[in-house]
Amino acid sequence: MDDMDQKCKSYRVPPSMSLTQGAEAADGESCRTSFGNFSADEYCPAVWDKVLCWPPTRRGSVSSLSCPYHLGLDTTRYVTKKCLETGRWEGKGLAGWTNYTPCYSTEMLHLYRKLFSGSSPKDAAEMKIEIAERTRSLEFVGFSVSLAALIVSLVIFSYFRVLKNNRTKIHKNLFVAMITQVVIRLTLYIDQAVIRSKNSRSHGIDNTPILCEAAYVLLEYARTAMFMWMFIEGLYLHNVVTVRVFQEKFHYRLYTGIGWGVPVAMTATWAAISASQMKTKCWWGYNFTIYFWILEGPRVAVILLNFLFLLNIIRVLVVKLRQSRTSEVEQARKAVRAAVVLLPLLGITNLVNMMEAPLDRQVWEFAAWSYTTHFLTSFQGLFVAVLYCFLNGEVRAAVKKSVYIYFLLRPGQFTPRRNSAFVSAACPQPPELPPE
Repeated sequence: MDDMDQKCKSYRVPPSMSLTQGAEAADGESCRTSFGNFSADEYCPAVWDKVLCWPPTRRGSVSSLSCPYHLGLDTTRYVTKKCLETGRWEGKGLAGWTNYTPCYSTEMLHLYRKLFSGSSPKDAAEMKIEIAERTRSLEFVGFSVSLAALIVSLVIFSYFRVLKNNRTKIHKNLFVAMITQVVIRLTLYIDQAVIRSKNSRSHGIDNTPILCEAAYVLLEYARTAMFMWMFIEGLYLHNVVTVRVFQEKFHYRLYTGIGWGVPVAMTATWAAISASQMKTKCWWGYNFTIYFWILEGPRVAVILLNFLFLLNIIRVLVVKLRQSRTSEVEQARKAVRAAVVLLPLLGITNLVNMMEAPLDRQVWEFAAWSYTTHFLTSFQGLFVAVLYCFLNGEVRAAVKKSVYIYFLLRPGQFTPRRNSAFVSAACPQPPELPPE
């Protein structure tokens, strides 16, 4: 083997090298100069195919490089390029054609096959991609509105003493889990939008190893915590209504362990397996793998359990209301009113979101699924805030009282002593919460 053959064989793009790192290191000119403008009749020339720099290759042979570090590509595989007997690269033009097909992960190939299936695959695929881009804008609006609503609700529950009870403790933890998830999603969406606007792939979270994986691990942890606190919402309400003994003791430490501790174990297990098995950039396509059911399985179980809780709660309330209409039963009925609407809504929303996108169906079917799913998913924080906080009778009474007192006691208008009796009469205490 001569020196040139040795140089060509040893020239490989490291698996950790990103698509744009290759672009920065080797454009058309620098690719050729990397080999000293080597030229020989028995070799195809060094060439830049806009992704990788290919070294001079002997006629009639196939050159291979490690697959680039890019979304949906497996960096443990190799991309190939054939040098013809004529001394030219196979394909049209000076750069020829490069076979990147072996680089695509199984998940990426599956998506491509579904996307480009049908009678007019190219036109339909382009329309579906446009729909996906529009729904990203819808998601951005929905998550932003949800974030604002959740933060306002969290402030209200934390500020007013009269609202500090066992039930609102659970609400606040659910809000924190949802806020964490929304903040991470918005951060990723903004980062991706900025990178695309600059037409660059050399920076950003998605192009930063370890940081990107860490962001998605934290996102999945927040999602799992949200599901666990949804489960606790259903469990607590079920116990309050149906099991008398639980009304006297509040197991907050147990709930905290379930809500925040269990997701740590689940997410850590999934992340460890994904780190050892996933070879694509930023674990692209992790939600299509069998390992993802480490997280999705318990989430589905939570949705089903909450439906069972809800059915039993309704059954018990119907029986109690038929027997008697005591104040305790009426308070319990009011307490579950929001849950009767919210738990099915969240359950249906998250079940639909777990379904695989119907990329192989008609454009209108994909559009209906996409807009419905992303609307419900992105606005679910708003739904939770409205039903648990903004429409809650105790919350509205507490806020009205606070606002009324603020305007009564504004400097230069009224004195607290003169109007204290009036304030007490005009601003009665909010109604008592159901027994905890």
